[in-house]
Amino acid sequence: MQQTRIFKLALPFLIALAALSGQAFASSVAVGLCAAPGTHYTTIQAAVTAASPGATVRVCPGTYPEQVLITKNLTLLGIAAGVNDAAVVTVPVGGLAANGSDIFGNPVAAQIFVMNATVTVSHITVDGSNNGLASCATDPIGIYYQNAGGSITDSVARNQLMDPAYQGCQVGLAINVEGGDGSPAVTISNNSVRNYDKNGITASGPGNGGGPNVTVSSNTVIGLGPTNVIAQNGIQIGYGATGLVTGNEVVDDIYANPPCGGNNQPPCYGSSGILIYASEGVTVSSNTVESTQLGIAPTTDPTYGTANNTTIRSNHVGGTQIYDAIDLCSDNNVAQSNFIYGSAQSGIHLDDECPPSQGNNNTVTGNTINEACAGILLGTGTGNTTTPNTFLNDTNTTLSGDTCTPLDSPAKSSGKHVAFRPSPFTSIRK
Repeated sequence: MQQTRIFKLALPFLIALAALSGQAFASSVAVGLCAAPGTHYTTIQAAVTAASPGATVRVCPGTYPEQVLITKNLTLLGIAAGVNDAAVVTVPVGGLAANGSDIFGNPVAAQIFVMNATVTVSHITVDGSNNGLASCATDPIGIYYQNAGGSITDSVARNQLMDPAYQGCQVGLAINVEGGDGSPAVTISNNSVRNYDKNGITASGPGNGGGPNVTVSSNTVIGLGPTNVIAQNGIQIGYGATGLVTGNEVVDDIYANPPCGGNNQPPCYGSSGILIYASEGVTVSSNTVESTQLGIAPTTDPTYGTANNTTIRSNHVGGTQIYDAIDLCSDNNVAQSNFIYGSAQSGIHLDDECPPSQGNNNTVTGNTINEACAGILLGTGTGNTTTPNTFLNDTNTTLSGDTCTPLDSPAKSSGKHVAFRPSPFTSIRK
């Protein structure tokens, strides 16, 4: 009897141990013949479909012209073979096809589409060249996480470009994370992102009510440079998404068209290096933002929510064109210990023109601002703290209002900030 009781107690333990063992040693499958052991497939989608939850799908170097849908927990990992270290997902013959919808029902054509799962995408190149999309109806996306968690790391997302005839469609995202309140967290780190139409890295909620939490760290994001067809953003956290943007390098997001509407009149739209749009409590730290139209901008939207309580700390912002290095178009922000140089207009603007925010209760201290028409442009807000800061070679250390004469061209003094707005990507099609 005593032995029987011991057996009954041990049996559940053995079952639990077996379950844990199964989780720890989930089956591994491979795409291509360079990896052993494991089952081998010729396409990534076939391997993903066959893999058990928790598996690692190892992708050998090569070119894979396909669109991949992942709806189970797994790791998609590129591996090296000999001197070749590039597993590249390219556009299928015939072009990209719509393979799903965003959270608002708009069609998307994603090259890697992760939905309702926790997935790591690592060491993979996604190239959207020659996508074949001949209208503005479908949004091409390199890597798309929808209501999904995990990480996108050590990868490449490039060439999410429309045909030149459609390049002003306000679509074309290299990496996009999207979801509602309670969406799992996603880390986007150590990626190379370049040649995108609208945004390099985007995280969005539905607006006015939560969204994904993201950590965007140590990525290099390179825009098209001056372009007269689309206002790009390097990194955008918006519409209720939250998180941390840290240690990234963002360059060359410049809208070269006349910055305002018809006859150079308001409203004026522009590109941003790092845009926080209608999202609260985001931290932006230790980034380098160079040669963008606007450097870092937390911006309130009157319909979709505020960008209040943004922390902007220890960033290096240089060479902004037409607009400000840091534009605080929201309330209760902290801009601290940033180094700003060569701003086209002000170094830091306490912007009062994004209602319902009024440029109030911001703390701007410990910044070094070298060469601006106004080190700090004060707007008309109240309750702001603007000392101490270090000013070097600035026409005005501080200046009331929302306008200063740009250093690069006094003739541009009429192009004041009053009607300026960043141009965010939004799945909420207006």
